[in-house]
Order: sequence, then C-alpha cells, then structure tokens
Amino acid sequence: MKKGLKKTVGMIHLWLGLGSGLIVFIAALTGSLLVFEKEIDTAIHPEFYNVTTIGTTKKTIDYCTDILQKHYDIKKITRIYTFNDPARTMQILGKDTKKKAQFFSIDPYTGKVLATTPQEKRFFVFLLSLHRQLLMVDVGKIIMGTSCLIFVFMLISGIVLWWPKKIKNMKQRLTVKWGASFKRVNWDFHSTFGFYSFLILLIISLTGLSFAFSWFQDGVYFLADGTTKRPSAKVKNPTKIDPKLNNTAFYQSIYNKADSIFPYTGNIQIRMPVDTINSILVLKENLEKTIPNQSSAAYFDKYTAKEIEARPYESFSNGDKIKRLNYPIHTGSIYGLPTKILAFLVSLFALTLPITGLLIWLGKKKKTAK
Repeated sequence: MKKGLKKTVGMIHLWLGLGSGLIVFIAALTGSLLVFEKEIDTAIHPEFYNVTTIGTTKKTIDYCTDILQKHYDIKKITRIYTFNDPARTMQILGKDTKKKAQFFSIDPYTGKVLATTPQEKRFFVFLLSLHRQLLMVDVGKIIMGTSCLIFVFMLISGIVLWWPKKIKNMKQRLTVKWGASFKRVNWDFHSTFGFYSFLILLIISLTGLSFAFSWFQDGVYFLADGTTKRPSAKVKNPTKIDPKLNNTAFYQSIYNKADSIFPYTGNIQIRMPVDTINSILVLKENLEKTIPNQSSAAYFDKYTAKEIEARPYESFSNGDKIKRLNYPIHTGSIYGLPTKILAFLVSLFALTLPITGLLIWLGKKKKTAK
C-alpha cells in the first residue's frame, strides 16, 4: 500500500477512534457482562430462577396468573415463560393498574410467588438498554448503531495499519515485546491483540448492526433470500369481539396445544399482543438442537385460544433462520461455554482499545510538541 494512502487511513482511524472511544468503551463493558447474563443473574437472584423443592405435579398456568391478578393488581398478562427443566420457576411479566411492567417468579408446583420486581429495575434490563440505546431510546439507538458502524471501519482500517510493509517483518507484528518501554508495549498490545481478535470482534459488530439498523437487516435478508420482503412476525386475530369467556384453562390450553404441535423437548414462551388486532404468539425453543434459539412459532386466538397458524422452524426462510442465530452469535452463546468465554475475552480487550489508542495519540502528540 502506498505510504500516503496508509497515512490517510491512519488519520481517519485516529480521529474516528477518538470520537467514538467513549461509546465503544460503554458497549464493550456492558457487552462483556451481558455475555454471562443468565449465569450472573441466577447467582445473584436464584429465587427468580430455581424452586426450593421439585414437586410431582405442576399447577396450571391459569392458576398462577389468577394469583397475580387477584393479589398483585395485575390487569394484563404480557408474557409467560415456562421451562423444561423441573428445577426452574415459571416467569410471568404483567402490567399493574398503573400500566407498569412487573416481573414475577412463581413456583409451578405450588403457585407461590417466590419473587417480584418492577421490570425496569432489573439490573440486566437496565444494562441492555445502556448497551443498545445508551438509556436514550431512539436517539441512543442511532448513536450506538453509528458507533458500531464506525467500529467496523476501525477494525478493518486497523488491519490495514497493522499489515507490515515486508513479509519478513510479520513475526514482529505477531508478538508483544513485553520487555520494551511502556510506549512500545502499549503499541504492541493495541495492534497485536487487535489482529488476533479482529475476526471475532468483526462478527460481534456486524451482528450488532442488525439490532440497530433495519436497512442492515434488510441487506441480510436480501443476501439470504434474494428479497427484503419477509413473512410478518404477527398474525391478525380472526375474532373481532371479546366474548368474555370464563375459560379457567385459557393459557394452559394454549400451552398444551403448542407443546403437542411441536413434539420435541423445549422451553415455551407465550407472548400476548400489545395491540387489539393481532393474535397470541407462542415460541417453543428446541432444546434437542446443539445450536440455541431454534424456535418454532404458533399463533392462537386471544379470545378463544383456538389455533390459527403453526410455523415450524424448518419452514423459516434462510433470512429468518439467520435472524434467529443473530442473538446467540452476538452474545457468544452459539456453542455454549467455550464461545461465551471467547466473546467475553474479546469484549474485555475491546474495552482497552479506546484507552490504548488514546495513549498512542498522546504519545505522538508529545513527540510532535518536542
């Protein structure tokens, strides 16, 4: 590469890095913690995840939701999480009379509420909002997405700057000279480990762009399916008027039907629609698969609990399947603990990049001043 072009790339790399450094630091810090969200939250708040005693029979889902509606002023059930693991609690999200989201942990064998907290006060809910939106909703989402896009350029330009002029100097670029001066060690640490973590950080960044920009996700669908059009994630509810049925097994019947439609071992999640026209969505994750997040979908009438449509995971388009894989790839959970540890380590390294980059710039600035 010509010296002038490499110098230009270096200047762009420098100033974009200085401009986005704080956002990258926040994203890397929060991202490293979110990698082990389930493990950390389970250790801190076991009452939200595990029962004290495994019983022989479980209460119906409706028995549990009735308790919340009668004794906790829950007016609307929004989500229900059930788990195949017999030691796991049932988790229910609902809105109270003030329309505030409340999160509940229930012993499925007794129906007893083990723990409850406002959804917005859960630590990892706060952390996820900081990670994706800087706690500023739409504006923060644009800022974080733009910074992620800049970080992709930083990674690619970093490889360009790392690449030696002569192949014989490659060995020197692949090691850190720990016995050298602080300035040299800082430079080597920034560039050498930047090279080793390049591919994983690039994958994490690109999957992060799917959460930030719809145009990026459209591009993924176009490459996978040849079109940006995709099946709607929602299905309209055929029943127009609430018949006010006194169905004491409403949620349980939906659970049972979904469980029989997809006869594999899996966790089931029931999502109530937020509007008045769409139906109930039920997702059943296939735990028999090695790769997580392979969930089939079924839709049910929100008034009668009648099945409307079933969509097995195998029927999803390539774009939909990639979208389902986006989260486990981004968090490193795609192959379990080994890839989680890898994602955690490279996220911690990304945390240091703005700092070591700033020190490199300050060192050059000091040299120029002399």
